[in-house]
Amino acid sequence: MATMQCDVVSVQESLYSGTVTMIIAKGAGGELGIMPGHAPLVTLLQPGAIRVILENGTEELIYVSGGVLEVQPHVVTVLADTAVRAENLDEAAIIEARKHAEQLLANQKSDLDAAAALAALAETAAQLETIRKIKNRAM
Repeated sequence: MATMQCDVVSVQESLYSGTVTMIIAKGAGGELGIMPGHAPLVTLLQPGAIRVILENGTEELIYVSGGVLEVQPHVVTVLADTAVRAENLDEAAIIEARKHAEQLLANQKSDLDAAAALAALAETAAQLETIRKIKNRAM
């Protein structure tokens, strides 16, 4: 089976580096499936889970808050603003952050407040979706 090198890094750390058979991520234009031999590509990433399919068929889920995905002939690089292994996401903290963002939206005083609250809501929704994927996979 064909493989490619994959590196997932954030500002704080390298989360994954190894050979994979496929990567699935949310790009600016929608969901992307990257396999060995994919055409070179650079795209912005949307908040959400990146699915990294390993050589043995297992899957790693990594949440990214955004960033850039670059595809080269034999290497895929994800440069994430923030990246966390899905199993390390704290559901209670995310729900609390969502409540806080909803309160900010309800009490907005400017367009800037509304934009910040909407961005926070989008990020918490993506984090909760990632947690849901992990829970569904465990069943």
